[in-house]
Amino acid sequence: MAENKSTLVLGIETTCDETAAAVIERGPDGSGRILSNIVRSQIDEHAPFGGVVPEIAARAHVEMLDGLVGTAMKEAGIGFGDLSAIAAAAGPGLIGGVIVGLTTAKAVALVHRKPLIAVNHLEAHALTPRLTVALGFPYCLFLASGGHTQIVAVLGVGDYVRIGTTVDDAMGEAFDKVAKMLDLPYPGGPQVERAAAHGNPTRFPFPRPMLGRPDANFSLSGLKTAVRNEVSRLEPLEPRDVADLCASFQAAVLESTADRIKTGLKLFREQFGAPRALVAAGGVAANVAIRNALQTIAAQAQTTLIVPPPQLCTDNGAMIAWAGAERLALGLVDTMDAPPRARWKLDETAETPTKFVNTRARH
Repeated sequence: MAENKSTLVLGIETTCDETAAAVIERGPDGSGRILSNIVRSQIDEHAPFGGVVPEIAARAHVEMLDGLVGTAMKEAGIGFGDLSAIAAAAGPGLIGGVIVGLTTAKAVALVHRKPLIAVNHLEAHALTPRLTVALGFPYCLFLASGGHTQIVAVLGVGDYVRIGTTVDDAMGEAFDKVAKMLDLPYPGGPQVERAAAHGNPTRFPFPRPMLGRPDANFSLSGLKTAVRNEVSRLEPLEPRDVADLCASFQAAVLESTADRIKTGLKLFREQFGAPRALVAAGGVAANVAIRNALQTIAAQAQTTLIVPPPQLCTDNGAMIAWAGAERLALGLVDTMDAPPRARWKLDETAETPTKFVNTRARH
């Protein structure tokens, strides 16, 4: 597709417990502008259960999505005829929610005769920094959320090489499970961060998983078990115990993450040369302590840290719309039989997560 004019893309996100719709504009020079970005959280619906209930999430998406799409279009000040394409997250995620968003996008695309773009939710996170910053390829992505923890070489739109991943729990999942052990409110990740700010990070000598390994993989299950063992030993917990447990847990995550990303950057350089930047994305990137640790890592590696604004780190429609616009600029559109996917690797060639295998070395 010739890039001689701006494109307008509607993006729909329903992969987990946020219902979101947004409209973005992509200029001929590749710059981006958010015209609207509407997100409705389902925290209140899931809080009584201490976590996301897939059936409740899907029902909430059905109830809210049409209204959100209308609000996003109205706030953007455009009609459906003005759109260049309709993009929706087609996975990975909770399959019921994915079906709701993708089906809605297909209906809008059919009615208004617009191209459909079925977006990989992980690709949307990977490309988000290019929406707000003039960033060229390649760059190194640290993606950490409730469902994913990966280090990825972003070589171009649709061209990704996974350098490291978690062999068990995702980082956001580990934060949420520790919060649940400590009876902290849902969602747990931000609650652990708040409690950690008032705790002693050296009181509990929790393990630093995978430290010093030559691959760039993560492991958080053992650390989570160590926290559980301390909770059982200390019960009933005092407020000071909760704060110290959170601080010690977060300190272990920070040290392990720093080691894993340093190794990931080393592997990146060996294969692809110096990265344009270290990019952090996903909900965990909104954690201030983790952002500060990443800043130190980037400085030591003599590269730039780029972290999208917090509202673009968590799930949102703007990142889906932007990924759609990036793909549209390359003529990458989908047919109406594009399937919803519960699982969808960003790097389809990636090997097992137990070790890094160089399958796509480049010079």
